[in-house]
Amino acid sequence: MVEEIAAGLYKVGIPLSGSPLKALNSYVVKGAERSLVIDTGWNREECLNAMQAGLTSLGVNLRKTDFFITHMHSDHLGLLPALRTDTSSAYLSKPDAERFNSGIPLDEFSRFARLNGFPEDELQASVRSHAGLRFRANQKMDFHTVKEGDVIRVGDYQFTCVETPGHSWGHMCLYEPRRKILVAGDHILGDISPNIQLWSDEWNPLKAYLSSLDKVSGLDIELVLPGHRSILKNARERIRELKHHHQERLEEITRILEKSDMNAFEIGSQMTWDIVYDSWDTFPISQKWFAVGEVLAHLKFLDEEGTLQKKTQNQIRVYSLR
Repeated sequence: MVEEIAAGLYKVGIPLSGSPLKALNSYVVKGAERSLVIDTGWNREECLNAMQAGLTSLGVNLRKTDFFITHMHSDHLGLLPALRTDTSSAYLSKPDAERFNSGIPLDEFSRFARLNGFPEDELQASVRSHAGLRFRANQKMDFHTVKEGDVIRVGDYQFTCVETPGHSWGHMCLYEPRRKILVAGDHILGDISPNIQLWSDEWNPLKAYLSSLDKVSGLDIELVLPGHRSILKNARERIRELKHHHQERLEEITRILEKSDMNAFEIGSQMTWDIVYDSWDTFPISQKWFAVGEVLAHLKFLDEEGTLQKKTQNQIRVYSLR
């Protein structure tokens, strides 16, 4: 499905069957000489078919097309090898380009999940069912790495790169100041909140994300083009809602830990989630991975604020209030 957003700017819907996200919003900017595709979809036949149909209807020549990837997750980058030609440039932030090309450290993720209480059988099932692993791009790639303030010109558009880490290490938005448009990737979404998760002790993604929200709130934005769901016109209001959502999450975790010390998996089992299931036991295993990752991001934030303390008991990390 192709929708015209503004002159020379289009949204192409790429199906993500089986995912609560439902679809990826790929954006196409048409210029007289070259075009730009922003985000691609999974490395999956149905995604390729939808993308090819959309590009064909727009008369886009892939040999005269470049690609901007907002971040390294498979629903945004996975289809890139199937679309890119030897005359195409692919833009991605340096942090995400390096992490993509170094491969997914599954052993490290699994060790961290076990440390935080993920049962072994459910851990293995979540890895097997993870769409990001099943439909990822299966080869290393050369990227034209971009940083804060770089400008990408295509047609009548001049997009400025805005570093917005949080959802990924190197998540990056594009801002068109003359048209007051923000291509937001998964930094700002409408009726769902971006998943901010942690699978190592290396960084504090929630702190980075909240800082990135504050940064973007300072831009003059009239139209937000998100990576999923509906286009938004109320950027600052949505940013306030997202910040409030994470504050509620932090408070909920604090209330749960007032009852007793727990590991991250146990905390996740007691939290409220927007997916309607009878119990944590019937929660889809793939969603448990995202849920526990989000719990861990919030625990990291609280730990660095000094609200929590953690200790390891029987090879499991347990959290308690200070």
